[in-house]
Amino acid sequence: MSILLHKFREVLVVVSPIVALVLILNFTLAPVPFDLLIRFIIGAVAMVVGLAILLFGIDVGIFPFGNHMGTTFMKSNKLWFVILIGFVLGFFINVAEPDLHVLAAQVESVTGGFIPLFTSLVVVSIGTGLMLVLGIIRVVKHLPLNIILIVTYGVIAVVAIFASPDMLAIGFDSSGATTGALTVPLVLALAIGVAAMERNSKSSEEDSFGMIGIMSMGAILGILVLNLFMRTEGISGVLDTHTTDSTSLLGPLINEIPAVALESFIALIPMVVILVVFQIFSFKMHRRPFSKILMGFAYTYLGLVIFLIGVNGGFMSVGNVIGHSLASHDNKAILVGLGFLLGMLVILTEPAVYILTQQIENVTSGYIKRTTVLVALSIGVAVAVGLSMLRITIPSLQLWQLLLPGYAIALGLTFFVPKLFVGIAFDSGGVASGPMTATFVLAFSQGASSAIPNSNILTDSFGVIAMVAMIPLIALQVLGLIYKFKSKKQEG
Repeated sequence: MSILLHKFREVLVVVSPIVALVLILNFTLAPVPFDLLIRFIIGAVAMVVGLAILLFGIDVGIFPFGNHMGTTFMKSNKLWFVILIGFVLGFFINVAEPDLHVLAAQVESVTGGFIPLFTSLVVVSIGTGLMLVLGIIRVVKHLPLNIILIVTYGVIAVVAIFASPDMLAIGFDSSGATTGALTVPLVLALAIGVAAMERNSKSSEEDSFGMIGIMSMGAILGILVLNLFMRTEGISGVLDTHTTDSTSLLGPLINEIPAVALESFIALIPMVVILVVFQIFSFKMHRRPFSKILMGFAYTYLGLVIFLIGVNGGFMSVGNVIGHSLASHDNKAILVGLGFLLGMLVILTEPAVYILTQQIENVTSGYIKRTTVLVALSIGVAVAVGLSMLRITIPSLQLWQLLLPGYAIALGLTFFVPKLFVGIAFDSGGVASGPMTATFVLAFSQGASSAIPNSNILTDSFGVIAMVAMIPLIALQVLGLIYKFKSKKQEG
């Protein structure tokens, strides 16, 4: 119970800055209808409760499960077994990821149902499952991370030539949305479990990171390949404001319960089945630790349901309204400036960021402090959201014009940065774009886009998660260069 209460306090501190910013804007630049503001507060409370329970369930169930799976992979000498189970695990963990559910629902809404939620979930999960297998093989075969990243992003660049601009944004957004509060702990535990079997401690340390970065590329490929079969030219995005228009305080929240409960159950049950099967044939844990992991899955389910109800029922609508109000001001610098501030606050509210930064500090035995990583990420994400708002105010500024040079710089740095920081940077890029980015920031971006003349919500509002996922790749590798020069100076 004390651990659960600690999670509540941790998440409350995490969500409070966003709530405070909304309240300040409500009384100054962007008034929000009273009923919608109350529903936002109720939704925020639901998110706090849901995230706390979800994180507790992850600690108790998902993380130990990932460690056991990683150890099992390394003990097996059968590559086909590693490929099969790695794909199945990668597929189902992404199907269950709340961030991806939120993004897929937004895509379905804005495209008027042309791209159904289920289609996005399946396509992205297939891509991430395949890339998770590649990430495991990289560790087993000791393949260089930077070469895998360069080759894969090269393939993405070729496929992107034939993609629609809107699907390019959705694809890169999906890359960030796949690495949220549920996926990150499992994949990190899996990576650490696989890497821990190596005899060389330095190699083990380096290989503990990078798998999240590799896996997230599968989401981009999945969406871009889907676009080759489902062309979206001519679709004009329309913002769905049915929740905003409702005068009922609890109605939108209550209406979400049946669908969310069923979706979450369907998403998590395959992983429970995998756990039970491996317990019988491989893990063979004692009854008490196995029961504890099962209880962790139950907490994960409960937290996931409460979190998604809060998000869908009240949290995102306020993001739309505030984004629209700020973009309606004549001085567009207000939107860009507040986007910068929002980005700085958002990174501090991402639960997966705390999981990763703590893991970095633990694996490096305190050499890389979590506070140092947080500062670098905070600056990077602030720049990312600020640039995204600038792109919305200038419709002629295309997403690829920011992503192309950004990824070129990030991939170029991989040849000069210590290998450990390459893995940390590409993991951080995915982790930075978690629940708050996939919910409030994306909704904020869509609301802003709807207020800009000649702006297409589908083309211009999507891409903010992509920017949040990209800039940290540069920020963390620059941090790596600083550490490298600092070490050389001390040696000299």
